[in-house]
Amino acid sequence: MFSLNLKIALRNLWRNKIFSVINIVGLAVGLSACLLLLLYVNYEMNFDRHFKDADKIYQVMTNFQDASGKITSTSGVPGNGIAMAIKSKIPEVDAITRIGGGDNSLIASGQRSFKKTDLFGDPEILKVFNYDFIVGNPVTALNTPNSIVLTANMAKLLFGTTDVLNKTVRYKDAFNLKVTGVMNDLPSNTTLRFDYLMPWSFFASINPDVKNPGWGNFSFLAIARVNKPVLIKQINAKVEKLFNENYKEQKNQNFLFPFADLHLHGEFKNGKSVGGDVERIYLFVALAFGILLVACINFMNMATAKSERRAKEVGIKKTIGATRVSLVLQFLTEAMVLVVVAILFAVVIVEVTLPIFNNLLDIEIVIGYTNIGYWIGILGVAMLTGLLSGLYPAFFLSSFNPVQNLKKKAARSKLIPINLRQVLVVSQFCFAIMLIISTLVIYKQMQFIKNRPIGYNTSLLAEMAQDGDLFSKFDLFKTEVIKSGAAVEVNQTSQSMTQVGNWFYGLKWPGMEEKGKEIVFNRLQTQYDFVKTSGVQLLTGRDFSRDFASDSAAIMLSSSAVKVMQLKNPLGKMLDLFGNKTKVIGVFKDFLWDSPYHSGKPMVINFSKKEGGNINFRLNPNNSLSKNVTLISAISKNINPKYPVDIKFVNDLFTKKLQSEKILGILANLFGGIAVLISCMGLYGLVAYSAEQRTKEFGVRRVLGASVSSIMQLLSVSFLKMVLIAAFIGVPLAYYLMNKWLSGFEFRTTISFSIILISILGTAIVAFLTVGFQAYKAAIANPVEALKYE
Repeated sequence: MFSLNLKIALRNLWRNKIFSVINIVGLAVGLSACLLLLLYVNYEMNFDRHFKDADKIYQVMTNFQDASGKITSTSGVPGNGIAMAIKSKIPEVDAITRIGGGDNSLIASGQRSFKKTDLFGDPEILKVFNYDFIVGNPVTALNTPNSIVLTANMAKLLFGTTDVLNKTVRYKDAFNLKVTGVMNDLPSNTTLRFDYLMPWSFFASINPDVKNPGWGNFSFLAIARVNKPVLIKQINAKVEKLFNENYKEQKNQNFLFPFADLHLHGEFKNGKSVGGDVERIYLFVALAFGILLVACINFMNMATAKSERRAKEVGIKKTIGATRVSLVLQFLTEAMVLVVVAILFAVVIVEVTLPIFNNLLDIEIVIGYTNIGYWIGILGVAMLTGLLSGLYPAFFLSSFNPVQNLKKKAARSKLIPINLRQVLVVSQFCFAIMLIISTLVIYKQMQFIKNRPIGYNTSLLAEMAQDGDLFSKFDLFKTEVIKSGAAVEVNQTSQSMTQVGNWFYGLKWPGMEEKGKEIVFNRLQTQYDFVKTSGVQLLTGRDFSRDFASDSAAIMLSSSAVKVMQLKNPLGKMLDLFGNKTKVIGVFKDFLWDSPYHSGKPMVINFSKKEGGNINFRLNPNNSLSKNVTLISAISKNINPKYPVDIKFVNDLFTKKLQSEKILGILANLFGGIAVLISCMGLYGLVAYSAEQRTKEFGVRRVLGASVSSIMQLLSVSFLKMVLIAAFIGVPLAYYLMNKWLSGFEFRTTISFSIILISILGTAIVAFLTVGFQAYKAAIANPVEALKYE
């Protein structure tokens, strides 16, 4: 039976080549889009889950509280003293590690030198994460201060091989470290990415702040391993008390949260996870199966469009004894053959387009052909597609009455009403219109956030790491750069303007109330000409200046800091910063130093000659960017020859902060277009069906003198009505969903009437062109051919 059905299916597909090709193309495009989206969803869902026993890894979080104990915010950076307190007082935690670094630092072996990402951790980090070692012993790899563990790629860059145990590398051109291990490269869907790992004891030897951790400072991560996750509530009950037992200046609360959940569930409210990027994942899953459903609907419409030609076949088979079950199996076999061919094409499309897809989203999705789960997933999608696309045509075609069919009466299904096809097309275009509106709203929101005032002038503002001799010889470097004409202003800061992350408690000021102790400030440290270089807007006061010797102990406050400190006349006020007296010389407007999606938090900028790390340039507008970069690079190489030069533009760094919405916009644009394309193919199928059903009617009308345009109008108007019905349904749904999405932003745009109008008109025009093409073909057909009898 199966072989016979297969032969019949292949013959029918070969006989109707054009319709078969359209069906295969529609299904292949829909399936490939679905598979690409599901690959991306799988990539995101498995973030940090590739570690052995990933469910036992927890990150120490912090709930900041006010004087009454109310939680004001939640952070993944706990007090610097919490990790060791947990280690000594919570025996249920099997291992815990502090984690710092994450900077691009110089690593060299002989003449080979690179700026790659470093990371520091306690030896327990190798117990927490179970990194896969190629050579070396993870139990002892970080036990000595002068040790270093390389990733496989880093080892090959430095030595050309992974067999590098006990070889020496040089860190920051100042420290010789012995290679004690090489581990496999980390997957791209890993939060804590690095190229080489060094022990915390070495970190403490080169950084005084690490050696003496303060409970009021929040600089490092703490990651723990708990072998019995079922006890996490009891463990957290103990962890919550540790901060306030060791630090009396402010109320705080620590807790352990599953590390692998943070990527998608990292949004907290009142100390509890309330979601996060997982909502985007739900959206992509819906988009994937929505496109697959649209492709299946397209298949149904194309299959039933040919029903007139299959009616006599069904009638004859039923007359000679064929059962309905056998006919259903025959038509399902035809559908499955098409799906199998389509899935093969879809896999090829996915393989070809995956590098482009990865490049667009700046990710690294790899297809695991040896992973049985991948093939089960493809098989599941194929079976689902075959059933969705094949069941309706199979039941519809097999339900024809043989007497009516053989008398050439209109074939109508009693089981399923003929207008179901119109419902399906309306559903297709409803989905397409919703996607178009979503895409336009996402784009508008991205532009709104991107164009929101940053608080400083990013135009011609560049930065580079202050490595090696650029710290001790900064004044010389600054003089040479300005003298060359590459920049008009140069300044150094402790961190990048776009990523300031130095949280602290303990700032004191005149008239401070008791609740002032609970305020967490962020700090940037800098030297002279900060305002001139960065373009930060001063509301009152002045910049740090060499003309005032007292500026070596000066500080500037953000407008939000002045507000929470309740200072009426801040200029000249003396503040206590970690026991050092500092004088307020200026107040600046809040600027975006972290997330572009939220308002500025209290910030201070203090003068410090000891803290560097970043050099800022206000480039010369009279030169080209390439000339400015070339001049700065040459000067840097002359003063600091052992370090590669990496100049970054602040505009680009700020744009990267919109990566999440950028991905959402790209996927909505790309797959929204695919949905519209497949919807038009479905509409083409329904118009073809209608034209086939009314062939004799059009022939009679032509003989009686009807014009081509009148027949086109007769065939087109009803289908364009369906697009309008889809708009009436899709627009309110899209408006509701996108308003809900926008409500998650502190700063958001609105859904304008123009977006709705563009989506409706755009869809209507595309639909009209699709309908018009088929209607024109039907209208110009020879009426003699339509009216003659076989």
